[in-house]
Amino acid sequence: MIIKSKPLPFFLLKFAAGLLGVYFKVFYNKMVIRETPVKPGHSYLLMCNHFSFLDGFLGFYLCNKVLMKGRGMKKLYIMSVKKQMEKNPWLRYMGSFSIDPGKLSIEESLNYAAEILGEPGNLLLFFPQGKLESSHIRHIKFEEGIAHIVPKIKGNTQLIWSSNLIEYFESSRPSVYFHMKDCGTNHDFDFDNLQKTVNQHHRAAIESHFRYTKEPDQ
Repeated sequence: MIIKSKPLPFFLLKFAAGLLGVYFKVFYNKMVIRETPVKPGHSYLLMCNHFSFLDGFLGFYLCNKVLMKGRGMKKLYIMSVKKQMEKNPWLRYMGSFSIDPGKLSIEESLNYAAEILGEPGNLLLFFPQGKLESSHIRHIKFEEGIAHIVPKIKGNTQLIWSSNLIEYFESSRPSVYFHMKDCGTNHDFDFDNLQKTVNQHHRAAIESHFRYTKEPDQ
């Protein structure tokens, strides 16, 4: 059985986003967003690379800056591992619902995700790698969960990717760079093409940070 979310009302969501922004201003040197156009009247599947416990908070920050300011987002949902939700019950009030890999309830979680995305204005923050990896890996391998979710969506959903990278450069504090990419909609979804598009974008994002010596293709 999955743990379903109890997302905060929108005004509380904005208040929480404001507090998070204050914290990030202290913790990070700067946060740079390279935006992509947002389609009105859609729901949104925001996919990010998964490299730290803070990924959900970084995704929340990105939503507030790009998708919540009059651009259509009304509610935030996050798919989280069930063990993490059992350790941190407050996560469900931030929009988290559970997935338990390897258990029978996984189908219920994927169906619930598709149901969420059937309503315009809902945003699902999703980490398709399914596990933590360095943000600087050159190839991102998707688990197949997204291939089960997207075809079941009833409605219009924009698929957005963000390669989130941490760098220090000139500062003793880290900076975060959000490299966003419009990946089309659920109506033109193809799992292999999506993975190829994301990997091309992710590698280009990493290379844009180098004082650059070209690496050989692998």
